[in-house]
Amino acid sequence: MKKIYIAGPDVFEQNSLEIAKKYKQICKDNNFEGLYPLDNVVDFNQEKHKIAQDIFVANEQLIKDSDIIVANLNPFRGKEADSGTIWECGYGYGIGKKVYGYMSNASSYADQFRDDEKELLDGEPVDKDGVYIENFNHPLNLMIACSAIKIIEGGFEDVIKLITKENY
Repeated sequence: MKKIYIAGPDVFEQNSLEIAKKYKQICKDNNFEGLYPLDNVVDFNQEKHKIAQDIFVANEQLIKDSDIIVANLNPFRGKEADSGTIWECGYGYGIGKKVYGYMSNASSYADQFRDDEKELLDGEPVDKDGVYIENFNHPLNLMIACSAIKIIEGGFEDVIKLITKENY
């Protein structure tokens, strides 16, 4: 049975364990095993840097143990996806895992800026600080967009259905 590492900032939600249970059940219903970062057993009665290191090592191992990464790439605390999730996707891609992502809005990154948040400079979009906005018709930075097999507009279950259709 193929294993899916479930990446995303969902681990920070107050109901993260319920989310994990739901996502793992969706995986199971589609003949996959879901691996969720909170599956790890970590001793929280130690110094914070040691806790962080233990979480890092445990999640790194879950990624190594997986075949596929499915990532929630929705904006988190700003316009960009969660930086930890982006690292997980990049690491997974680097070690040969298949990476899929989902977003509620998968339009071009430049189009995700409201008109009052950008302007054109020599025909290219820039933000209010005059910094160019990446404009390659991807919903995210090209490095993550080009490393993913697919980033879809939808949710976790939509990606699992897509992967299932692709006969994994």
